[in-house]
Amino acid sequence: MPSRRQVLGTLGACSAAAALPAAAQFRVEITGVGATQIPVVVGNFRNEAASGVALGEIVRADLARSGLFRASDSPTPLDERSEVVFGEWRGRAIDAVVGGSVARLADGRFDVRYKLWDVVRGEELLGRSQVVAAGDLRLAAHRVADEVYQALTGEPGVFSTRIAYVLRDGRRHTLYVTDADGERAQVALASAEPIISPAWSPDGRELAYVSFETRKAVVWVQNLLSGERRQLANFRGSNSAPAWSPDGRELVVTLSTSGLAQLYVMSRAGGSPRRLTSSSAIDTEAAYSPDGKQIYFVSDRGGSPQIYRVAAGGGTPSRVSFSGVQNISPAISPDGRQMACITRTDGGAYKLALMDLAGGGAVRTLTDTSSDESPSFAPNGRLIVYTTRERGRDVLMTTTLDGRIKTRLVSTGADMLEPAWGPFNR
Repeated sequence: MPSRRQVLGTLGACSAAAALPAAAQFRVEITGVGATQIPVVVGNFRNEAASGVALGEIVRADLARSGLFRASDSPTPLDERSEVVFGEWRGRAIDAVVGGSVARLADGRFDVRYKLWDVVRGEELLGRSQVVAAGDLRLAAHRVADEVYQALTGEPGVFSTRIAYVLRDGRRHTLYVTDADGERAQVALASAEPIISPAWSPDGRELAYVSFETRKAVVWVQNLLSGERRQLANFRGSNSAPAWSPDGRELVVTLSTSGLAQLYVMSRAGGSPRRLTSSSAIDTEAAYSPDGKQIYFVSDRGGSPQIYRVAAGGGTPSRVSFSGVQNISPAISPDGRQMACITRTDGGAYKLALMDLAGGGAVRTLTDTSSDESPSFAPNGRLIVYTTRERGRDVLMTTTLDGRIKTRLVSTGADMLEPAWGPFNR
C-alpha cells in the first residue's frame, strides 16, 4: 500500500523474478509556466529518422521538464555543421541554439554529434560527440540535454539519471527502473504480492526494498547489473523502510523485533542491528542528511505522526515539523537545506510540501491535489518526483521546487507507487 497508509501500520509478501525484459510505456505531459525560462531552440538531429529515435524531441522534452527552459524545434534544418547567424536568432528572441546529427557506423553503433551556441554572447559553447550502441540512443539524447543544461545554468542536469518505482496492476506488483522521463523501463522484481520502499545505494548499483515472499516484511538488497539479491533484514516481526547512509556503508531500517517499530542501523553486509531510537511510539521512514550526521524520521510520540531528527550516532530526537495535522515521508534535498514531506491538512488532504531547513523552517505546499505520497529529490535538488491520485489511479509526477512546472508520467492504467530518484552515478 502507499507510504502514508503504511506509516503506522504493518506491511505484508512477494516472489522474485530478476532480469526480466523491459516493459511499461509512458506519455509525458508537462503543465504550468515557470517565472523565468530560457528560450532555446533544439533542432531535430540530422538522420535521426533512420536511427529510430527522435533525439531532438527527447532533448527538448528534457529541457522543458526542468522548468528552466522554453524549448522549441528549429523552423529550418539545423545540425552541428550549420552556420549560426546570431543576429537572426536574437531577432527571434532565442537565447541558445542546439543542432546535431546521428550516423550509423560500420560496427552497428551510432555516432551522435551536436553543438550548442550561446546566441546572447554570440559564441559556440559546446561541441561534443559520443559513440553509443543502438539501445543507448535515448540515453545519448539525455546526456546531450544534461550537457546543455549544465552549460547554460552552471548546474548538472539529471536527465540521464534513473527512477525506481512500483507498478501495481491488480494483485501484480512490479519494481521498475526507468530513465528519468519514465522510458526504457527494466524489471527488477515481479510479484503477486506487494513490493514497497525502494531505496537507491549512493553509487547507483543497488536497490534496497521490502518484499513479502516469506509471508512477512523482509528487507532485500539487489544488484541491478547482475540481478543478484540478498536478504538484509529478516528478523522477528516486521522489517521495513530501508534508507542508505551517504557513504553507502550502512542502512537504517525499521524493525519491530522488540514490539513497536523502532529505528536500527545495519551494515550494508547485514549482521546484527544497532538500535538507534527507543520510545513508546512507532518510529519509521528514516532519511539521512547529506552529510550523514543526522537522521530524519517519522514518529507518533507526540500524539500524531510528525517528523523528528536524531544524531546518526544516537541521542535525544528533536521535533522538526510543527505545521499541519500530520507530517510524514521526509526527503532531504542534496544540499541539506530543504525537506520535502507529505503534510495532512485540517481538511484531511495529503499534500506535497517543502520545508526550509536552513532558514527558519517555513513550509509551503507545492500541489493542489489531495492524495500525494512518497516524495524523492532529483540528485541536483531541482525537481521532486512523487505519487498522486488522479481519476482513481496513482500516477507519478515531477514538480519544480516552486510548484509551477509539473510533469505527469501516464501509465497504461495501473497504479504507480513509491518512486525513488537515483543518484548521478550511471
